[in-house]
Amino acid sequence: MLVPRVWSSVRPGLSKFLSRTLGGWPSGEGRRMDLSGIYPPVTTPFTATAEVDYGKLQENLHKLGTFPFRGFVIQGSNGEFPFLTSSERLEVVSRARQALPKDKLLLAGSGCESTQATVEMTVSMAQVGADAAMVVTPCYYRGRMSSAALIHHYTKVADLSPIPVVLYSVPANTGLDLPVDAVVTLSHHPNIVGIKDSGGDVTRIGLIVHKTRSQDFQVLAGSAGFLLASYAIGAVGGVCALANVLGAQVCQLERLCLTGQWEDAQKLQHRLIEPNTAVTRRFGIPGLKKTMDWFGYYGGPCRSPLQELSPAQEEALRLDFASNGWL
Repeated sequence: MLVPRVWSSVRPGLSKFLSRTLGGWPSGEGRRMDLSGIYPPVTTPFTATAEVDYGKLQENLHKLGTFPFRGFVIQGSNGEFPFLTSSERLEVVSRARQALPKDKLLLAGSGCESTQATVEMTVSMAQVGADAAMVVTPCYYRGRMSSAALIHHYTKVADLSPIPVVLYSVPANTGLDLPVDAVVTLSHHPNIVGIKDSGGDVTRIGLIVHKTRSQDFQVLAGSAGFLLASYAIGAVGGVCALANVLGAQVCQLERLCLTGQWEDAQKLQHRLIEPNTAVTRRFGIPGLKKTMDWFGYYGGPCRSPLQELSPAQEEALRLDFASNGWL
């Protein structure tokens, strides 16, 4: 098993790496990674005994790799990263990198509660193959997470990260939005290339696009439910849970928006709203994994304390897809 080997291989060099780079950002200042496109936030498959099923992970990625995605988010919220050990998080990223084509970006969720732990995880994920780090807002002490605290946190992470950093605001899970003023300030950092905003407030997304445009800062919509609206106001792509099961349709919506076919895009967007809500806010990861089972992927169980859907919930989930012509 590779888990202990991966973790032990990245830890010894970490202190040396950090001491060497404390003077500032070490990686290619002036370059901006192009994030434009669609990214599925990949689920973490588990066996019946709650072990990570790396074989099923690679099978899912091989199937998803047939769609024209820009890349994949590994260990985002849909990856159940809070329920994984540090070694499991790294092993999942390592196995994903092995399974993915070289031209697909791998955005790895490296956020932890402390700045130090986030830096360590970010450096380690870079060493096992991540192209960029997606860093969620620390939230346990959310009452103290002022703009100043978050700017300090992200600046330190970006200063020490050997790969570009993408901010991640997901208030449904963290209970806080990354403030717009903090995003604008952080957009000036040469190693912070964009934000995934999952809040669903299109006005906020538009304001971020407007206030950061001169910095070549990129905004990714955090859900397929507001993907059309986000493209219309300047977002460059989306990290969409629904792309794990309706990958072709989400990519089609992207193409329609980029080519200005707004009437067709609107019709498709309407048909994606209910299924998207079902696999995000309504039924969450258990709903997404159940739907993956229906669409020929391995969804499987979640790790406790997440619970499987009840029969009534499963039927409601099925109806949300069937009533829109997807089942």
